[in-house]
This record gives sequence, structure tokens and C-alpha cells, in this order.
Amino acid sequence: MGFRYLDRLARPDHLQQFMELVDLVAGAGHSADNVFELSHRLRDSRPMQLCRKRLAQNPASQQLIAARHRCGPYDSERLLAMPKGSLGHTYASALKALGYDINFFPEPSFFNNLEDDADYINYRVYATHDIHHIVSGFSLDNFGELGVISISVAQFSHPGLAFTDLISLLLSWLLGDTPIDHLDDVEEQARTAAYAFRMISQGLEMGAAAQPLFPVLWEERFAQDLEELRVELGITPVREGPWSWAETPAICEVLAG
Repeated sequence: MGFRYLDRLARPDHLQQFMELVDLVAGAGHSADNVFELSHRLRDSRPMQLCRKRLAQNPASQQLIAARHRCGPYDSERLLAMPKGSLGHTYASALKALGYDINFFPEPSFFNNLEDDADYINYRVYATHDIHHIVSGFSLDNFGELGVISISVAQFSHPGLAFTDLISLLLSWLLGDTPIDHLDDVEEQARTAAYAFRMISQGLEMGAAAQPLFPVLWEERFAQDLEELRVELGITPVREGPWSWAETPAICEVLAG
């Protein structure tokens, strides 16, 4: 068997770059800045070329990229004043309940002032990320994160999120030594490869079944009823389990108030 091609791939400089990216993924749980930086470093990569080609197949996405349409800043108070059950009210209420900044995503300057298509793609992915959580139902913590990022992987192969999926699954597999059904604690279960695979699979299936989410102008949909919007987009959200924000006590309390 010939593995000479591996010599070309496993060059010291390639391995060094790979390990730097892995280190960013490993630290993502401590700081979301790691994920932003990871995607920024992949802006000129072949996976980003694939991402751009897939998005270019959708006219609405291509138009949005060409226009460099800006996202936010979102006005939390205005969204909270929207009708209960609307996307905007649910979005603002959920983030407020968790103490999250509704505008927690990098400014265009972080992504080279959106000079390249890849820069804009990265910018929009993170500016709309928490909205994807709300629409999909995946929780806004580590329990549902692999699920929601896998939607964008399924729809347009975003490189930063795809790399995060792959390395998270690999690290869970390398570090795990206990079957998931032998673990009672949810946090321990979430560290297993079985859990990671389940979330990734759910996200990929949801993304494949849904309408393209990248070109949706969410600011024009904030007043729309969330359930109606989900039906329109072809999304059957996750509603049960620790990976669903619908079972996050703080969010449930706020939405019921």
C-alpha cells in the first residue's frame, strides 16, 4: 500500500498550522473569540472556497454577499416590546434571561472590514448565530452548540464551524472511556463522542431539510411569529432534552412571565 501522498500533507508547517487551529477549538469553551479567530484564519483556505461556491449557488445568498449587508446592532428593548411568540421577542428574552449580550459578535473591522467575500461570510455567520439557536431550538450553551453549528455546515460547509465539529468529535472520542449510557450526569454525557455525534447528526439533518438560512434578513422577520417562521423555513426544532433552550429554566421563566 502506498501512502506517499501523506508525506506531502504531513509537512512540519502543515502540522503546525493544524495544531494551532486545534488549540483554538479546544479553547472555544473558555472564549468565543477562539472561534472567531479560527474562522478568520481559514478565510483563504480551500474549505472556504468550497463554502463560497455553495453559497454562490443560491442567488439570494450571492446578492447578500455582494451587497455586504450589515447585521445589527440589535436593539434589545425594541425586540422585547414585540408580541410574545414573535422571533424578536423570543430572541431578546432568551438572551436577557441568560445574561448574554445580544450584540456579542465581532465588528466588521475584525473581518478586514468585509473586504473579501470570505470576510463577509464569516461576519454574517457569527452575527446571526444566536438567532439560529432560537429558530432551531438548540440550547445557547455547550449542550446544544454542536447541533446549531452543524446546520450551517450542512447548508454551505462553513469551514470554521465544520472544523469545530470535526475536532470536537475527535477530542471527545480520544478522551472518552465510559459508555454514554453509564453516565447519569448530563455534563459528563456531553463530553462523550456519542453525544457529540448525536448533536452533529441532528444539526446536519435539520440543515439539509431547511430552506437556506444564510440569506434570511432576520431583522425583517423579528415581528413574525416564531412557529410560523419555523414552518416557512422547513425547520422542526428540538424541543426536549438539555440540548434544547425550551427546557432551559431561566428562559422558560422569562417567556412565561
